[in-house]
Amino acid sequence: MKLVSIGFGSFVAPERIVAAVDPGSNPIKRTVTQAREDGRLIDATYGRRTGAVLVMDSGHVILCPLTPEALAERAQPQEGEDHGD
Repeated sequence: MKLVSIGFGSFVAPERIVAAVDPGSNPIKRTVTQAREDGRLIDATYGRRTGAVLVMDSGHVILCPLTPEALAERAQPQEGEDHGD
């Protein structure tokens, strides 16, 4: 299983990410609030500004200091990387 760094020594499995979204919209803020109330929120920002909100296939919501664009770039297979095909 490949893991992708989301900053500050934290990693996620990219195949488990359903969405990586900007944290500024009201629907996403409500999603984060509901996840916090339900105990499904993971804060991986270490007190920094939230750059992206990751919605996982397990229903967990992860606050990440990286932007969605930076995460997408990190999740792309590198040239010459084994894809397991």
